[in-house]
Amino acid sequence: MRCLLLLLVLALLAAAAADAEPVLRTVTGVPTGVSSGGGGGGGESSDELYCDGWRLSVETGNAGPWTAIPPRCLEFVRAYMEGERYASDSAVAAADSLAFAARALASGGGGARPAWVFDVDETLLTNAPYYAVNGWGSLEFNETSFDEWVDVAKAPALPASLKLYNEFQGLGIHIILLTGRSEFQRNATQVNLLFAGYHSWEKLILRQSPDIGKTAVQYKSERRAALEAEGFKILGNSGDQWSDLLGLPMATRSFKLPNPMYFIS
Repeated sequence: MRCLLLLLVLALLAAAAADAEPVLRTVTGVPTGVSSGGGGGGGESSDELYCDGWRLSVETGNAGPWTAIPPRCLEFVRAYMEGERYASDSAVAAADSLAFAARALASGGGGARPAWVFDVDETLLTNAPYYAVNGWGSLEFNETSFDEWVDVAKAPALPASLKLYNEFQGLGIHIILLTGRSEFQRNATQVNLLFAGYHSWEKLILRQSPDIGKTAVQYKSERRAALEAEGFKILGNSGDQWSDLLGLPMATRSFKLPNPMYFIS
C-alpha cells in the first residue's frame, strides 16, 4: 500500500513538472546580428542585447583596455547618453555616495579634515555635446579638437553630480578636484566649472610637466598620497574611469560613474 501511494505521488510530481513553464530562459550563445540600422527588428534586437552586455563589460572593467565602441553599438550608446538611463545611473551613483558619506560622518569616521575627490570630465562636467558630433566614442580620439572644446568652457554639469557636490559642501566635506587635464587648461577648467554651477572647491589639481606621460593611475595615486600627507582623510572618490579610482592610497570608498564612450588607463 505504501509503495502504491509513493508511486502515485511521484507520478503526480512528474506530471506537474512536465506542465510547468521553464523558470530560466536558456542563453545558447553570444547574440549575433547585423550592425545597428542595417536590417530588420531581429538584427536590432540582437545588437541591443550585445551592446547592453558590452556596456556592462566595460563599466565593470571586465573588458580591459579598449579604444573605441563597437560600430554596431553607436546607436545604442547615443540612445543611452541622450536618454533617461545615463541620467538615472548617474543619480543612483550619487545617492549611494551621499548615503555613505552621511553614515561615515555620523560615525565619526571622517577625521578632522574629511575630503572627497572628484574627477572632472564625465564626473562633474559632461562632454556629451562634444561627443554627440564626434561619434559618441566610435571615432579615434582627436586631442586637438577636444582641447579646442575645453577652451570653449561650456560643458554642462552632470545634474546628479552638481546636486551631490552641493550636498557635500553642506556637510562640511572638503572638495578636491583631481583631473587629468593639464595645467595650461586651468583657466578654461575653472571658467567652465563656474559656468556649470560649481564653486568653492578646496583644490583643483591638474597635471604638471613632470606628470606628462604618467598613467592616470600613477598620477592620481601620487596626488592622493600628497593629500593624505597634508592631513586630509579621503572618504570618497568619484570618477568615470577605473583609473580615477585605483592605485594606493585609495579612498575609503570609491564610486564609479557610467561612461561607455571612452577608456583611460
